Amino acid sequence: YARTFRGARFVFCSEHCLTKFNAEPERYLTEPCETDPVCGMQVPVRSENRLEHEGRTWWFCSTHCMEKFRQDPAHYAAHPAPPRTPAAAQAAPAPAAGEDTREYFCPMCPGQEQIGPGVCKVCGMALEPKVPTPQPGAVEYVCPMHPEVVQDKPGNCPICGMALEARTPVADEENPELADMRRRFIVSAPLAFVVFVLAMGGDFVPALARLIGEGTRQWLEFLLSAPVVLWGGWPFFVRMAQSLRTGHLNMFTLIGLGVAAAFGYSVIALVAPGLFPPSMRTPGGHVPVYFEAASVITALVLLGQVLELKARARTNEAVKKLLALAPAIAHRINEAGEEEDVPLAAVAVGDRLRVRPGEKVPVDGVVLEGASFVDESLITGEPEPVRKEPGAKVVGGTINQEGSFVMRAERVGADTVLARIVQLVAEAQASRPPIQRLADRVAAWFVPIVVAVAVVTFFVWWIWGPEPRLAHALVNAVAVLIIACPCALGLATPISIMVATGRAATMGVLFRDAEAIETLGKADVLVVDKTGTLTEGKPRLVQAVPAEGVQEAELVRLAASIEAASEHPLARAIVEGAKERGAAPLPVRDFVSVRARGAKGVVDGTTVVLGNAAMMREEGVALDEAWLEKAEALRGQGATAVFVAAGGRMLGLLAVADPIKPTTPEALRALRKLGVEVVMATGDARTTAEAVAKKLGIARIEAEVDPEGKARLVRALKDEGHIVAMAGDGVNDAPALAAADVGIAMGHGADVAVEAAGVTLVKGDLRGIVRAMRLSRATLRNIRQNLFWAFAYNALGVPIAAGVLYPFFGLLLSPIIAAAAMSFSS
Repeated sequence: YARTFRGARFVFCSEHCLTKFNAEPERYLTEPCETDPVCGMQVPVRSENRLEHEGRTWWFCSTHCMEKFRQDPAHYAAHPAPPRTPAAAQAAPAPAAGEDTREYFCPMCPGQEQIGPGVCKVCGMALEPKVPTPQPGAVEYVCPMHPEVVQDKPGNCPICGMALEARTPVADEENPELADMRRRFIVSAPLAFVVFVLAMGGDFVPALARLIGEGTRQWLEFLLSAPVVLWGGWPFFVRMAQSLRTGHLNMFTLIGLGVAAAFGYSVIALVAPGLFPPSMRTPGGHVPVYFEAASVITALVLLGQVLELKARARTNEAVKKLLALAPAIAHRINEAGEEEDVPLAAVAVGDRLRVRPGEKVPVDGVVLEGASFVDESLITGEPEPVRKEPGAKVVGGTINQEGSFVMRAERVGADTVLARIVQLVAEAQASRPPIQRLADRVAAWFVPIVVAVAVVTFFVWWIWGPEPRLAHALVNAVAVLIIACPCALGLATPISIMVATGRAATMGVLFRDAEAIETLGKADVLVVDKTGTLTEGKPRLVQAVPAEGVQEAELVRLAASIEAASEHPLARAIVEGAKERGAAPLPVRDFVSVRARGAKGVVDGTTVVLGNAAMMREEGVALDEAWLEKAEALRGQGATAVFVAAGGRMLGLLAVADPIKPTTPEALRALRKLGVEVVMATGDARTTAEAVAKKLGIARIEAEVDPEGKARLVRALKDEGHIVAMAGDGVNDAPALAAADVGIAMGHGADVAVEAAGVTLVKGDLRGIVRAMRLSRATLRNIRQNLFWAFAYNALGVPIAAGVLYPFFGLLLSPIIAAAAMSFSS
């Protein structure tokens, strides 16, 4: 995986890293990095994998390297690995005068690339130059069948001849190729129809044949068909010539050869009938011509191109809807407090913006004043409006429903969630799934085989066919060339992938590439983390159990007083729980936090202790069997039990739990219906994990496992023959996400676009996985159907066009019928 950028060649460890670099080359060239002391990789300083050692911060490329450093920091600090760069820029020597410094690739063998011309080391085919990569910010045009072909303006693919299309579609902009083909069809269709009537009308209306002599009729057919073939069909001849010049035979090779053969033969027969044997000439001395075949075929192929291009344009409707979400203007509040309307491009980070009822949120930011409900359905896929108050994050493109609020812009332009989503969708649409390799291998041999079949057909009919042999040979050879055009085969996979990725984006599901779509559709095991995936990820105070003679409010108040000084997640849950119950914390002095035990402090002159059983024993608080049984019962319900004591006696128990998301049971039932086994892997205590698993009906759990343990579990499931999907938060679960066949990152608001998993859910909800799996399976089913019909159509059509039914039934396939069948099959 390599790319040349600004005179330097960059090499990447995977297609994923290459894609990320292509999206933001400037960032990766300028972002400050540090060297991982374990492996020597360059790590951006924004990485969360870091450790402090002897007053210095060390950065790591992964949790694996970080753990190795943690085990022996002195060694790695004294002997750090030498720097190495995964996207290593190899300095490019100054090119000699006239030297070709373009990047060349092999169209048959992925990964075979070099600077300058040459031959492929694998298959021996001549390498082809890559189209120069456009500058950042320019519109890129890419071939849906060959994503490696990219250029900065519309045109045709040098490999397959298909029209290139914008990588990121522009809302309300028509494809210029579609407009051109439509114009050619509108002019050519009436002329072709007149030619057809002139040629065939005499067979149905003998008076027409007597009215117009045979010679006059043939010259009229020539004059009317010439603009159809030479102007209407000119793009086909250009692409045919290009395919012959490059050696990439494609559908336009067949169309061009067929139309040129029919038209060229007819012109020769018209101007030099004496060149043909007497058996082919009519009593009037004329040779039958096929101008109607050439012109009608051209018109039908033009119609097929219009239908195909319109179908391809519709594949991007979902992305165009996303693009249309961004408003044209924003209401900016200046330093004087006055509102002014400015173009969206003029909004900068830090600007204060007013969002009125019914308007779209202009950019990503945070609410400063006011409150409202915001419809985020086209971003998250969730239909329910979300309440937004001061401090809440809002996403550009979502719709404000009721109230008015003031927000501060935090991400603008290409950094917004909406822009990142569109970019991710565009990258996924330009990728190809593994199933496409079959179509690629067939297409590579298909056109040469069809040309060979057409040649054999021609000679068989010429040598053994009935009179007029040459005419029969030509007509049947042309029918073979036309009916076998593999455009349906080329469209089978790209259109499905483009529709699927665009549709998924509006459902809150982002696929990194086409391979992720295919793999997720085949997954039969889903490994899920507990916290934040099955549960809300925010512990809450769910129950207070006071001792006899103690008020619940007093128990919660004292506990919150101690925990107000702590940053532990359980402490925050207790403080929030006290606020909900109206129990205000009291002042605390002499606060002490004991790691893995609890905390204590003095409230109103009395020492209050919070923590587990070990903390109570250390502080001399008596715990009888009844309290221990109550604590175990709470743990059996999936809660963490916190003992509270004051002045040396027990005041009661607090139960803190991470509630199961309301949508989790529904999602798990849907996954089981899809035949997917759910395995829970968590670092929590086994008692808590088993309690959650029992509530949700999960049979297989792995508790008290670290990140590497989750990765080992994923690898073990793969060794059992399963196709494994792993869902987690993308940070602590990174090793397992990487080990899985497909990783699913549970997105969190504006951080969605930076996730590195194969699939990202804009909203961290298991129902998104259900939607993604259903969509993946539907896409695979559609691709298989498309490929089957494309193969079956050609397998049946080519022999019939060659005339295999003639000896038995006397049936021949007209090239005009072949052209119609070819066009409508697409």
